[in-house]
Amino acid sequence: MLITGTHFNYYLICHRKLWLFANGINMESNSDLVYEGRLIHETSYSRRNDKYQEITIDGIKIDFYDRKNKVVHEIKKSDKHEEAHEWQVKYYLYVLEQNGVTGAAGLLEYPRLHKTTEVLLTTPDRDAIAEMLTKIESVIHDENCPDRIQKSKCKNCSYFDFCWSGEEEK
Repeated sequence: MLITGTHFNYYLICHRKLWLFANGINMESNSDLVYEGRLIHETSYSRRNDKYQEITIDGIKIDFYDRKNKVVHEIKKSDKHEEAHEWQVKYYLYVLEQNGVTGAAGLLEYPRLHKTTEVLLTTPDRDAIAEMLTKIESVIHDENCPDRIQKSKCKNCSYFDFCWSGEEEK
């Protein structure tokens, strides 16, 4: 199985969400929050479609790639999970590097917040990504779904109803 940026992001946010997504339980298509994120992606940088490309390579899908300057642009609705977002962009840079694109950088963009963060890939990051990929595979292929995380952390998750409906709290 190819590991996507979504797998990588979910691994850093919630192993249960990762496992459900990887095992074909996809709640994003029914989520208003995900739809809102898509709208932000599609409408925030309308001129960008002419200048940059959305590219897919080895399972990852980069929102916008500036081929000339080797810059990955990733657009997010909120910075609530900024660390996971940064690692997702680092993973994109890692995959590009594995495919011969060296010296690329990333920009993590939060249009609603008017915030942009530069993301670079370092040698320690490469080692951490290799380790995380092994752990992601382990979570995905486990025959048991991981436990839920703290309810307050998943209030705005597209899997919230799935995880919390009809289950007794521990």
